[in-house]
Amino acid sequence: MQQENIHNYLRSYFLANDCPIIQEKQGVLSVQLTVDLDKELMNRPFYWHYLEKTGGTPNPMSLTLITNQDEDEIKGEFVHFGAPRLHQIFSSTKKLASFIRLYENIQSTSQQHSPLHPWLCLNVKVSYRCDRKKDRLLSLGLHLVSGTVVDDFHDKLNEKNLTPKIPDYTFTISPIIKPASGIARLEKVVEMVIGKEDHSWSEEAKKRWAADQILLDQFYEDNVDAESYAVEKEALRKQYEPVITAEVINGGIFYLSP
Repeated sequence: MQQENIHNYLRSYFLANDCPIIQEKQGVLSVQLTVDLDKELMNRPFYWHYLEKTGGTPNPMSLTLITNQDEDEIKGEFVHFGAPRLHQIFSSTKKLASFIRLYENIQSTSQQHSPLHPWLCLNVKVSYRCDRKKDRLLSLGLHLVSGTVVDDFHDKLNEKNLTPKIPDYTFTISPIIKPASGIARLEKVVEMVIGKEDHSWSEEAKKRWAADQILLDQFYEDNVDAESYAVEKEALRKQYEPVITAEVINGGIFYLSP
């Protein structure tokens, strides 16, 4: 499910930045980059500098990203939570469009107005750090009228036809929960989700830390170099101390049909 979430996130990122999808199947996404996204992602400064100087015709690259580990027929970049490409796209998202407002594009066959309900979505990267590392993506949606919270909200959005302009013959329901309050609620949900997880990994890290600390103490038992001991002790703490961080990658207000 984690890899599927990454695929959906990538798809939304490229569509939001006007990149046509060349090919898509389970675990594979090929897109034609725009000029702006080629400059953003592909690290070709000399090419673009030369083109701008000579007035040549831009030729942005295409990109194939693979999230299915079993895919061996199509060449592309394998993307997972530790992949530099994914972290590059996370950073790009924060820079280009960290918060958006979209409406579900309802095709009405009559002039009867349809309601669109407000949802707050936050995509959050949760990182687990000790001497080992792991990341995961949470996509949470909060209904700003009822207070209902939905997990894997990104999947729900991918089923919708979204547009930046409110469609004809629709009207928006006013939120009861203000966005700032909604963000605070979702932050508490993230804390609750993390709190219910299995944290045996942190206890194992502390055991490895303690074992290395014993070795360090034995090494410096007859050594009076207190400064070196303090430096190496602090290095062990930085290496092994369990830390969990949660970072909002992007979010938005989405007006959706009931």
